[in-house]
Amino acid sequence: MAFCGISVPSNFHHPRFLIFQNLIPPSPTTSYKPRLPFSSSTSHTSYSFSPTYSCSLKSSETIPIALRRRTISLSILGFLFSKFLFSSDALASEELELDRYTDSKEGFTLLVPSSWIKVDKAGATVLFEDASQKANNIGVVVSPTRISSLGEFGTPQFVADKLIQAERRKESTKEAEVISVSERSGHAALQVYEFEYKVDSTRGGLKRVFSAAFVSSKRLYILNISHSDGSENPLDMEKRMILEQVLHSFNAISST
Repeated sequence: MAFCGISVPSNFHHPRFLIFQNLIPPSPTTSYKPRLPFSSSTSHTSYSFSPTYSCSLKSSETIPIALRRRTISLSILGFLFSKFLFSSDALASEELELDRYTDSKEGFTLLVPSSWIKVDKAGATVLFEDASQKANNIGVVVSPTRISSLGEFGTPQFVADKLIQAERRKESTKEAEVISVSERSGHAALQVYEFEYKVDSTRGGLKRVFSAAFVSSKRLYILNISHSDGSENPLDMEKRMILEQVLHSFNAISST
């Protein structure tokens, strides 16, 4: 497939990388309150002893029992709440852990979730998969190009429009929508385009995709982050923040 004069290996069939297909014609030369139990209707006329003694009995027996019950209830709630916080903090700590992956030979670096597994995929420079759900993945493709920067091809919005058009042309696509488009500076002031969009398809269901691209040393670098976003497994805010960290970490380094 071709992206602004770049040849991406044709044997790499990962669906998210195919979004860059048909952006331009191929180059001819590159193949996420308990209540106290006080009685409100106490009547002193029904007792044979004095009202004063009756009130004393209520004060010396009922109040301590009620207080003990409330204390026990609050203690249990406090214990359960602390256990919940501990479990949530531990889980969040695990999910937020990111490791840096650097490919010195190809000249790029990015953060990846430490629990995700690196797998081999024909045509991909590197691919990481969520061990619990393989449809969630992070991949990078590096290909030669004739241009020196993405600006020579077009603006971020222009590229996003082409990207969505290519996605909508797929027979399996039911809906595709761009969420955000941005540009940032990377290593040595290179242009980095970033995109977020969602795709609903008959094959993979509803997915959220984060992409980044830049050109360095006459090579095109494409990052695609794909995560399920359906009703059964929605992308929550915490996972979204993790994926955004990965997206923003994608950068070039001095190749060796």
